[in-house]
Amino acid sequence: MKNIFLFLTLLVLSVCANAQKIQQQDSTNIETLDEVLVNAVRVNADSPITHSNVTKEQLSKRNLGQDLPVLLSYLPSVVTTSDAGAGIGYTGIRVRGVSGGSTNVTINGIPYNDAESLGAFWVNLQDFSSSIENLQVQRGVGTSTNGSGAFGASINILTDAVNNDASASISTSFGSFNTLRNNVKFSTGLLNDKVEISGRLSKIKSDGFIDRASSDLKSYFLQASYKDSNRLIKAITFGGTEVTYQAWYGVDVFTIDTDRTINIAGTQMDDAGNVTGYYDNQVDDYKQDHYQLHWNERFNNRLSLNVGLNYTYGRGFYEEYVDDYFYQNVFFSDDSKFSFLGLNPITVDGNAVESMDYARRKWLDNDYYVANASLNYKYNKLDLIAGGSFNLYEGDHFGEIIWAQYAVDINKDHRYYFAQSRKTDASGFAKATYQLNDKFSLYGDVQYRHIDYKTSGMASDRTPFEVDKSYNFINPKVGISVNLNNQNNLYASYARANREPSRNDFENGPDVKPEQLNDFELGYRYNTKNLKFNANGYFMYYNDQLVLTGAIDDVGAPIRANAGEGYRAGIELEGYLVLSDKVSLQANATLSKNRNLNKGQFLNGEALGETEIAYSPSVVNSTAINYAPVKNLQLSLINKYVGKQLMNNIGDKDSKIDAYNTLDFNVNYELKPKVIFKSILINGIINNIAGVEYNSNGFDYGGGYYVYYPQATTNFLMGVTLKF
Repeated sequence: MKNIFLFLTLLVLSVCANAQKIQQQDSTNIETLDEVLVNAVRVNADSPITHSNVTKEQLSKRNLGQDLPVLLSYLPSVVTTSDAGAGIGYTGIRVRGVSGGSTNVTINGIPYNDAESLGAFWVNLQDFSSSIENLQVQRGVGTSTNGSGAFGASINILTDAVNNDASASISTSFGSFNTLRNNVKFSTGLLNDKVEISGRLSKIKSDGFIDRASSDLKSYFLQASYKDSNRLIKAITFGGTEVTYQAWYGVDVFTIDTDRTINIAGTQMDDAGNVTGYYDNQVDDYKQDHYQLHWNERFNNRLSLNVGLNYTYGRGFYEEYVDDYFYQNVFFSDDSKFSFLGLNPITVDGNAVESMDYARRKWLDNDYYVANASLNYKYNKLDLIAGGSFNLYEGDHFGEIIWAQYAVDINKDHRYYFAQSRKTDASGFAKATYQLNDKFSLYGDVQYRHIDYKTSGMASDRTPFEVDKSYNFINPKVGISVNLNNQNNLYASYARANREPSRNDFENGPDVKPEQLNDFELGYRYNTKNLKFNANGYFMYYNDQLVLTGAIDDVGAPIRANAGEGYRAGIELEGYLVLSDKVSLQANATLSKNRNLNKGQFLNGEALGETEIAYSPSVVNSTAINYAPVKNLQLSLINKYVGKQLMNNIGDKDSKIDAYNTLDFNVNYELKPKVIFKSILINGIINNIAGVEYNSNGFDYGGGYYVYYPQATTNFLMGVTLKF
């Protein structure tokens, strides 16, 4: 099966690459005021920046409650993973092998990445795909954006556009693992041709593929807009609550062959080491609310201004049961000891007791403020955007004991660790596209970022955690685009990005250094109505690259370390071919070489030389066959192949995630009755039709101890959306 789809991928790409005369596509695009909200962080179709655009319609075909990374998994160079194994709850995305913590995410131009961890927690964007108008994924460094630098990709999201007409919809979907999603959406349409109010409420529940890896997700989205011919004002609030049973420990190498769904989180044992049960409330419980205000003013055909303000309030905890026997004999951890908690030993029945079972909560309480502004000037051959952003993050990290085996001397509000963090991020940029003539256009972009990061108090392991760092980065980008004719485009670009370490990086190595990336891109685009083909070559050279070591910390976050110099080199191919009014083919493939140069690094006294970068498959490809036998019905067969990945950076061939190949079937059918409903959309997907047992992620703790993240075998989701 794998060979068949690899052949189809290459066939589609070959046909696309050699096509000559097919009807030209009308690419005329009238820019709306909504789209101006993301102008500062996006690029246009013939820009020398490698990118993919995804529309609301494309998302809706697979949007049945799974997280956004899963819906983007078939884009070029993308690999996704799910802790619960079914795409709901904690999910992750890697682009060109780069971790999600190095992917910049913005929502309406507002940075979404967590200011400290630098990661994007998709579990806190519950059912957010239902409120997305469109998005753009830029691979590599991309254009200057707000927030942390992009080291593998940036994902720029635009939420729902203003609707002219009133509408409402009710959507429900259900499927394997007791998955159930319900949402309602509404729009008043433009009232008095000026004002629109719209919103969404959603609830998703799933048991997950992994044992007890349940998710209980609730979310909302509310938007009020004022619009006239030259002005758009949007007030947006969105957020929700996630309660997910922890599944971040994975399944160890000694168990994976006999029990792929086991979950050791919350394990309770007796004094002989026998498992007696699992803690019911071993959950991650987090709430996050976002408030955005956007003002876009178009002064004339040449000049427009966009201002965005944001406040995000996040608070929550993860609760866990610390079993004395389990932690000391399985985790080899001192967390159950009184000395770890800063408590004195006690005497029970005349015997000294120095450890115990207890339940704790590790809290995060944070505030995040953002102010963005950009000015866009267009005149003749020049398109210039200049702007800036200021972000302020303040967060408290602390731990509480909520139950103890013994009556120890603990105050009601006792915190066994407490830390405070403050981070400011100020940046300014100017980017311009200049059209030299009908064929040549030049692109230039420069950004300056200043970061201050300070912490005080203790880390969660009760060691002192004091950081006081400042960084100044200059990130230049240049490119050229050549339109050979209406169908053919060539481009080349160079971009530099600098990126600060995350909080976890400082916790795991106080001497950690910022990383730098030099990104070279060279590409070709062929674009007509029935045929599209893109070929892009990239060379990404790193200094002090922060790479995943293969281990995770006590909250399931991947541990990274500086790896000196390294590079990622590859070619990305994309093709879309319309064979008839019923059949179309889509394919993409990435072939790459990813290496740590490891200069001066040794293992067992021997120089390492070049080694593979962890979590960087050399082959990633996807193929889709779309068939529309009758009007409003589309059937799609979708294949995804991911090559093997190593889980460490020392070239250990045993530390690997095997290659995998999956096949999904997607169906979409829309009825358009003449009464009551505007439309009835029925869609469904069968994931992993062949029932392949595969692992999408894993970690290497050293000494031959590996853990993996098994994904679900054959499973399904079905949904119905009623539109009024």
